[in-house]
Amino acid sequence: MNRDGEGARTGAEEVDGRDNVSHAGGGSGYRADQSGRATAARRSRVSRARFPTGAAQLGSARVGAVCVLAASLLWATTGTAASFAPDVGPLAVGAMAMGVGGLLQALLAAGPIARHARQLRDRRGTVLVGAISVALYPLAFYSSMRLAGVAVGTAVSVGMAPLASAVIERVADRRRLTRRWRFGAALGLLGTVAICVAEATGHASGPDSAGAAALGVGLGLLAASTYAVYSWAAHRLITGGIRARAAMGAVFGLGGLGLVPVLIATGGPLVGSWGNAAVGAYMAVVPMFAGYVLFGWGLAHVTASTATTLSLLEPAGAAVLAVVVVGERLPPLGWVGIALVLGCLAVLTSPAWRGRTMARASSDRALERARL
Repeated sequence: MNRDGEGARTGAEEVDGRDNVSHAGGGSGYRADQSGRATAARRSRVSRARFPTGAAQLGSARVGAVCVLAASLLWATTGTAASFAPDVGPLAVGAMAMGVGGLLQALLAAGPIARHARQLRDRRGTVLVGAISVALYPLAFYSSMRLAGVAVGTAVSVGMAPLASAVIERVADRRRLTRRWRFGAALGLLGTVAICVAEATGHASGPDSAGAAALGVGLGLLAASTYAVYSWAAHRLITGGIRARAAMGAVFGLGGLGLVPVLIATGGPLVGSWGNAAVGAYMAVVPMFAGYVLFGWGLAHVTASTATTLSLLEPAGAAVLAVVVVGERLPPLGWVGIALVLGCLAVLTSPAWRGRTMARASSDRALERARL
């Protein structure tokens, strides 16, 4: 808050100095003085709106965390939903879910996209990188689950994303990793690994080929990397002054266009029965469209590394749904893993932890302001 006030006073003094030199004396000097102060005040209000500090920043981070957690719960339903359409291939499921969901985002965000068209063109490299990652992610993610199993595929794809996000932010943005994030991420990763091991050992069925399982893990790592990249790209656009709807609509709409040929080539089984069509429609509208709208709102208030760490709720939620809806049995180690994931979320969303790191968050905001 003091920094904004100092900026306003400095701006006012600079404008006052210029105006008094060029309009010395009389009423014109007074009007110039008032105009300069009004301009500085407007700039200060804009700065505070774009870069909130103190209690406003804390409340904003809480809203962002809630949005990401809600999106993660929607994403957790994808594995259970896909189990009701076993004859639909993973490429078709991924192309339908993310492709149609992305096009819906672009359609409903047409107005904001048009208003931010020039800014999006100026940042077309970031948009393109994000869109390519959006197109690759569902193909890698659903193929990983088919080859390595739902538990392992989800754990690798989602569980490794926070590490990938941290590396990207460290290299691209020079962002420092807080102790809070490192501790929370460690809890979340341990919990995700525990869920993965519990489900893998608790079921006799699974991929018969070790080669297929290894390929599935590799595709899971690709999914984690692309998830981290498009989260970073969207966050970069949003913090660069583009509205969340416009940024997410542009990135996911362009990525959805890239998935249309895949859907045409592999989507035949989706129209083979009403059940398959219903599963495809649900996947596109609820977890992908609605989920990523929430995720975009979240990225407006938290960093990509925090968002991908909070999304570790997804494999925990998927495990619970498998028990409640599908009727699977989760071994005790799996429940320990869920508890660890919940501990991770508590650490990352706790007001006490956030209060202790508020100064560092303000410093990061200042760095973002300097880049704009």
